[in-house]
Formats: sequence, C-alpha cells, structure tokens
Amino acid sequence: MPQERETATGRCFVCKREFTFDPKEVVTFLIDPQTGFPPGFTALGTMRPATPEAVARSRDEPLCPDCHERAERYGARLDPPPPPQWPTWPPSGN
Repeated sequence: MPQERETATGRCFVCKREFTFDPKEVVTFLIDPQTGFPPGFTALGTMRPATPEAVARSRDEPLCPDCHERAERYGARLDPPPPPQWPTWPPSGN
C-alpha cells in the first residue's frame, strides 16, 4: 500500500483563499496574531528587535503556491541587471 501524504487545509496569509497543502512542504511565515505582521516588523515597514512575547504568541501561516509564485516573479524583477562591461583600450592581444 503506497504511503499517503498528510494534507491540511488552511487560508493563505496573503490572498486569504483556502487551499489544501502538505504541512511539511508548504511555505510559511511566522506571524504575530496581535499585529498581523512578522515579529519585529512595524506598521511603517521598518524592523526592530522582536520581543520574546511576540515570538511566543506567533504562529506559522501558510502561503499558497500562487502567491509564492507571484512573490518570486516580483523579486526577480527587483534584481538589478548586471553592470555594463566596457572593453579596455587598446585591445589586448595586438
């Protein structure tokens, strides 16, 4: 008998859609339910040291594959292109 994979159902942290996932393979974020942000993030988007209380009350929230793919595409667009390379003058080898 083939081994069945464990599945769970949850809401995506970003888009709030319900989806079924393998808890061992899903991408998760540690989120503080009191603030709705990861511990240490502020409402202004800055970072501060996370308090032990915030980390203790935080829980892992799943991210659906669609949102994960969109985040990867967005991150790839933010990567700057490599700097231009100019040939040296006079050309070597002459």
